[in-house]
Amino acid sequence: MPIISKIGHKSLKTRVLFAAMYAFLLVGSISMIYPFLLLISGSTKSAVDTPETFLLPPFIRSEKELYKKYIEGLFNEKIDEMRMAYQLETPAFKMLQTPEKINAKFASEWELFLNDKKLPVYFYESGFLEATTTRGVIPQTLREFKEQMSKRYDGDISKLNKALQCQFPSWAVFFVRVQNFINKFSVVGNTPWDESYLAFKQGVPFARRYYFSTDGFYKELFLKPQYPGGVSQFNKAHGTAFSSFSELRLSQTFPISGTQLDKNEWEDFVRNIIHPRWLRVSTEVAPAYRAYLQDRYMDDIKLLNEKYGTSFAGFKDIDPISGVVPEFGIQASDWVAFLQGWKDPDSGKEYKIPAEFIRIESLDFVFRNWLKSKYGQIELLNKAMDVNFRTWDDILPPQRDYHYIDFKNHTGHIRKEFIVRNFLTVFDYLFSHGRALVNTVIYCLLTISCSLIVNPLAAYALSRFKPPSSYKILLFLMLTMAFPPVVTQIPNFLMLRELNLLNTFFALILPGLANGYSVFLLKGFFDSLPQELYECASLDGASEPRIFLSITMSLSKPILAVIALGAFTAAYGNFMMALLVCQDRNMWTIMPFLYELQQNSGQGVIFASLLVASVPTLIIFIVAQDVIMKGIVVPVEK
Repeated sequence: MPIISKIGHKSLKTRVLFAAMYAFLLVGSISMIYPFLLLISGSTKSAVDTPETFLLPPFIRSEKELYKKYIEGLFNEKIDEMRMAYQLETPAFKMLQTPEKINAKFASEWELFLNDKKLPVYFYESGFLEATTTRGVIPQTLREFKEQMSKRYDGDISKLNKALQCQFPSWAVFFVRVQNFINKFSVVGNTPWDESYLAFKQGVPFARRYYFSTDGFYKELFLKPQYPGGVSQFNKAHGTAFSSFSELRLSQTFPISGTQLDKNEWEDFVRNIIHPRWLRVSTEVAPAYRAYLQDRYMDDIKLLNEKYGTSFAGFKDIDPISGVVPEFGIQASDWVAFLQGWKDPDSGKEYKIPAEFIRIESLDFVFRNWLKSKYGQIELLNKAMDVNFRTWDDILPPQRDYHYIDFKNHTGHIRKEFIVRNFLTVFDYLFSHGRALVNTVIYCLLTISCSLIVNPLAAYALSRFKPPSSYKILLFLMLTMAFPPVVTQIPNFLMLRELNLLNTFFALILPGLANGYSVFLLKGFFDSLPQELYECASLDGASEPRIFLSITMSLSKPILAVIALGAFTAAYGNFMMALLVCQDRNMWTIMPFLYELQQNSGQGVIFASLLVASVPTLIIFIVAQDVIMKGIVVPVEK
C-alpha cells in the first residue's frame, strides 16, 4: 500500500514535496555525473590542453584544436624543434594556427625529393616517439617500435637486454630518447640498440618524420639568444632591414662579402655550435691536415696507426678529409681539434681549418641543389610549382605543407589515436607487469570465497543457536568499525612478519578474513528468514550443514551478493595494505602499479588510469545488480 494515496497526490503540498524531491535527486545526480564526465574528457588530454577543463574535448569537435595536438605529438612536444623545422616564431603549441595556404604541388615535390635522395638517418627524427611534457604516455611510433622488439625477442625483456646491450628492468619502462642531430653533443650511436632503432627509424613514414634545418637551428638557438631584442636589435648590429628572422638565411659557405660581424658569427656557429657531421671541407686543406697530424703525433706514424687502428705507411698516405666526419674515436677528436684550432705546446704553431674551405652540407642546401639540378632556373621552378621565389636561397623545405596535407587525409585516425592512447598506455603498463593482473584476480577470488564462508558461518551460529552472549559478541563486532583500518595496519604487519607470511596471499587475506559489519548484516538477514522452514527441515531429519546450505544460503543470495561485492571492492581497491605486506613487486596487485604509474605520468594518463581502475567494479555491479537489489526486500516464504 502506498504511503500517499492517489487522491493525496493532487494536493498542492504533495506536488511541491514531490517536485522538491525530484529536484534534489536531479541535483544529486548532476553532482555525480559532472565530475565523471570531466574524468572521461580529461583522459584524452595531452600537454597542449592539460590546463583546460572541459566536458567535451575540443579536438573532437574542432579540427584546429586537433591540429595543435597532432603537431605537438609530431615534434615530440618540443616547441623548439617545430620552430626550427617550420621557421615559425609561435611561442607555444597552444597558439599554433593551421596554415592559411597550402601548396600541394610543392609538397609533392618534397616527397619526390625524399624518395630520391634517401637521406641519412641523422637528417631527421621520428615523430610520436616521446612525450617530454605529458609524461608517461606511449605515443604511436614508440608503441610500434616496442611491439616490433617484443615480437623479435618473444616478449622477454631479458633477451632484449642481452642482445642489444640494454638495461631495461621491464617493458613498462621501454623508451627511446629523441635527439636533435644538429647539436654538437648529439650522437649517432653504433651499439646494437642504436642500430635496431635506426633500422626501425628508416621505415617510419615520411609524414611521421621531421627533418632538421641548420637554417632554423642557426636562427632559433644561435642568433635569437644573442639578440633578445629581436630582429630590430639584429638589424641595428648588422645594418640590415629584415622584418623578421624568417627572412634571414644561413650561408652555406663562409660569407666573404658579409660584414665582419657576419663572418664572426658564421665561423663561431660552424666551429663551436653545429655538429661536425654537417660540415665538409675542401681537399685543399689535406696538406695542412697531414702536417697537423704529423706534428700532433710527433712524426710517429706507428703511434697514429696504433690510435686509429690503421696501417698507413706514412703521413703522406692519409687521404684528404672531404668525406663525412667520423662519429667516434680518437680520429673524430683529432678532426674536431683541427676544426676548432690546435696549438702545438712545444712550437706554439697553430693548426686550424681556414673558414673559406668549410661548407655546410645539410637538408636546406641538399634540397635546393636537388631543385637546381632538376629545374636549372628559378623561373622554371616557379612556373612548375606555382611559387614565387626570387632566388634559390629563398627556398625552404615545405615540411609544414606536407604534414598538414597528411593531417587532412588522416583526421579520423589521428582523432582516434588521441582518444585512446592514454588508455593504451595504462593497459600496456599493466600487461607489462606480468603478475599484476594474475595477482589481482587470485586475491579477489580468494577474498570473496573466504568472505562468503567465514562471515555466513559466524552469522548463522549467532542467528540459529542464539547464545546468551550474542549481544556482547555483536557489540564487539560493531566496535571493530569504530577504528579505521589504518590503525590496525602496523599491528597486522608485525603479526604477519612474525608468522613469516609477508609477500604471500595469506598476508593479504588473513587480516580481513572476518568482517564485523558483514557478520552483523548477515545475522539480521538470517533472523528475518521464516523459522518454520528450519523446524520443518529438522523434523525431516536434515542435518545442520544441510539446513545451512539448502535453506539459509539458498534464501540469502541477495545479501550474499552484497557481501561479495563489498569483499571484491575492498580487495580490488586495497592499495596501502597490499603495498605494506607485499613489498615484492612480483606480489603486487593492480593498485600499487597504477599508483606507481600515476606518480610518473601526466594528467591525461592519470585520468585514464582512474577510469580503467573503476571498470571492473562497475562490471561486477552491472552483472549482479538484480540479485543485489533484491537484498533490500524483506524475504518471504516461497
